[in-house]
Amino acid sequence: MNEFLENIKNKIHLRTAHSELVGYWSVDFGGRMNTVFHIWKYDNFAHRTAVRKALAEDKEWQEQFLLPNLPLIDKQESEITYLVPWCKIGKPPNKGVYELITFQMKPGGPALWGHTFQGAIHTHINRGYATLIGVFNTEYGALNRVHVLWWNKDADSRAAGRHRSHEDPRVVAAVRESVQYLETQENILLIPTSFSPLE
Repeated sequence: MNEFLENIKNKIHLRTAHSELVGYWSVDFGGRMNTVFHIWKYDNFAHRTAVRKALAEDKEWQEQFLLPNLPLIDKQESEITYLVPWCKIGKPPNKGVYELITFQMKPGGPALWGHTFQGAIHTHINRGYATLIGVFNTEYGALNRVHVLWWNKDADSRAAGRHRSHEDPRVVAAVRESVQYLETQENILLIPTSFSPLE
């Protein structure tokens, strides 16, 4: 893992020359160890296709970035998500840790559960329990999956905020409304890499 991250750090400019890196993290706990998670921004599907084509023709990227790292990769997964219309990418106030919460919602999409889900997220924001970075709905991958990315100062402040939110009747009421549409939930603590734009 250390060799992989060092390689990426030294050559990330070859990849960011083609499209914008939003953030790059390693999984600390809650998920598979020795895993990285990253978010790339594209204007649309045509932009992503153009970037993939340019990368396929970029010999420097292939020889210095891709090929040296392929032997270090055990598994790779990819999803296409979109930032929900009522959310913009947030900026953290300082360096910290990130929590990625993945909600697998019931079939029906945002038309069915979007309003109550948004209410639960906004209740957490309004009470200041964590800083919202983004809410992403899956377009390709498991459908009805929503990823919510939060920033916290550290794991202890995240735990303290979570405990306070569990005792807040407004949060409890909003979550109770939203949870009727929830199938599963997974939480992962992410540590930003030294080259991640979101620190």
